[in-house]
Amino acid sequence: MATKRLFRLRHPLLTGFFILGIMFVLFWGGVTFFVSSFSRQSVDTDIFGSKEGIGVVELKGVITTADEILTQLNKFKHSHLVKAIIVRIDSPGGAVGASQEIFREIRRTNQVKPVVASMGSVAASGGFYAALGAGTIIASPGTLTGSMGVILKFPNLEALYEKIGYKDQVIKSGKLKDIGSAGRSLSSEERELLQSLLDEVHEQFIADIVLSRNLAEEKVRLIADGRIFSGQGARDLGLIDELGNFNDAVLIAAERAGIASDSPKLIYPEEDQFPLLKILSEKNVGSFLQSLVTQTPQIAFELLVD
Repeated sequence: MATKRLFRLRHPLLTGFFILGIMFVLFWGGVTFFVSSFSRQSVDTDIFGSKEGIGVVELKGVITTADEILTQLNKFKHSHLVKAIIVRIDSPGGAVGASQEIFREIRRTNQVKPVVASMGSVAASGGFYAALGAGTIIASPGTLTGSMGVILKFPNLEALYEKIGYKDQVIKSGKLKDIGSAGRSLSSEERELLQSLLDEVHEQFIADIVLSRNLAEEKVRLIADGRIFSGQGARDLGLIDELGNFNDAVLIAAERAGIASDSPKLIYPEEDQFPLLKILSEKNVGSFLQSLVTQTPQIAFELLVD
């Protein structure tokens, strides 16, 4: 105790900052808890009573995983309070598997209750793929969408390695096991194999567009070459249904669900009240570190902007 008291006497400024820091953390935690409780209505915590409404699921940024979106869709699908769902998309695309998972779940949910896809600034490639599962797709005239293609990129650091004197020592049990190695160029056999793989995935994309938009396959093949479209152009081609913003999507979802209101309640997924703890949890730190060190290329539906 004497040592602590002596420290406070010798370093009053540092002690004051430390105490203020603790007070700020406690204050901010309280504010965060209060705001998260009252700002958005959650399907799990409706503090103003059980009022029916429209669920809103947000798909933003590069698509790397489908877990959170699938969980949110599943909750809304089985909630008696949620009569329709809006999937708000603002994404350039991302991983093939995750995009397909989201597409399948949106399509499955749409068979239970109406799902409207509302495109923001960008809903391209994997973002567009996900939207295909909805019963109705809406975009602004200037929304960037389309980009119906598949891409796979490998870094080629061969020249750099030679300059700095670095060389890989590879031991493998199969001749194609180190395909895409950064230390060398692709062989013709490897390039042919990867092209075949991408063509197969592209065919899956085309088939789902044909199925979801009820378009002729020949027409889809002509435009599914990676080009992007405006929302206006996409509507003219039958890739989306209507032009409008998020509020228009709300009105359409309400109409599809039979909600007689021009301002239906919007229900958002329950937000994490302790995001910092979630970020610092062992599971998330491990996932983050794994994402940093992985060198495995990912086949992607993605609009690339340099």
